[in-house]
Amino acid sequence: MPNHKSAWKRMRQNEVRRTRNKKHRSSLRNTIKAFKAIEEAGTGKEQFPSIVSSIDGAVKKGIIHHRTAARIKSRLAKKINNS
Repeated sequence: MPNHKSAWKRMRQNEVRRTRNKKHRSSLRNTIKAFKAIEEAGTGKEQFPSIVSSIDGAVKKGIIHHRTAARIKSRLAKKINNS
């Protein structure tokens, strides 16, 4: 347990950030899963810019690393173009 007032504050801030990041990360995962389901149906090309935008937003917020985002976008684009 923290002994200083600043350490208590840091602990509270970390908890708030952890829950916020968890919410955004799970939302992003659900969006990607929904997109994959749409892509299976064949109407993924119209939805692709919106999924890329949400992935880029997660990068901007620091939820995922920019290289992870690039890998996800690349895999999704590859699936769309091959189908």
